[in-house]
Amino acid sequence: MAELVYPPVIGAAHGLFRALDIRIDMQGTENIPRKGGAVLVSNHIGYLDFIFAGLTARPQKRLVRFMAKESVFRHRVSGPLMRAMKHIPVDRTQGETAYQHALDSLRAGEIIGVFPEATISQSFTLKSFKSGAARMAQEAGVPLIPVALWGTQRLWTKGRPKNLKRSHIPVTMRVGEPLEAPTDQYAGAITRRLRERVQELLDAAQRAYPDKPKDAADSWWLPAHLGGTAPTAAQVREAG
Repeated sequence: MAELVYPPVIGAAHGLFRALDIRIDMQGTENIPRKGGAVLVSNHIGYLDFIFAGLTARPQKRLVRFMAKESVFRHRVSGPLMRAMKHIPVDRTQGETAYQHALDSLRAGEIIGVFPEATISQSFTLKSFKSGAARMAQEAGVPLIPVALWGTQRLWTKGRPKNLKRSHIPVTMRVGEPLEAPTDQYAGAITRRLRERVQELLDAAQRAYPDKPKDAADSWWLPAHLGGTAPTAAQVREAG
């Protein structure tokens, strides 16, 4: 079937990024397979992450179907768009339905996008990964593609106002080599290796990032271990 909605939405996103003068640094896109199923796995630091993570597949002329919480599909604006782009709603009370939907899509040769931390990391460090991505890759017989995003939290993240004005914010993205998910290995062990890969890519993205906080008030987007004032993972847990 023709993709009548997804390509124009991507075009609109590119237009918005140009208008905001977002400087995108994207490397490793050759690791996205040109054909066949794959599970694209990314860290999660902002509300626009699915757009940026999806862009990593465009050089290979692929579209990514993201698994997203069901409430997004109920919204009067985003809902019809998400359905038309064939993203997958996840109702946490009936997760098996979404899981099976994703498996069917993978077996049909689609790329499925997953944020294994499940929610945005307010510390901007990697949280623990749920094993669903690894289990899907095992069952469908497809590779895992690790991705790291950095800078997207400065545009729009949890607990902060949106910054969708022309502010020249850089966004750095790194795509790693595919990770196989053999069925004779525990999904937990594969998930640990996957998280290590994403951490390595995140470290690389942070090293390459061209901006530093302008002053102490602007250091909110930098994690504590890098000298910023973002809360630590422990502080986030205590506050929650």
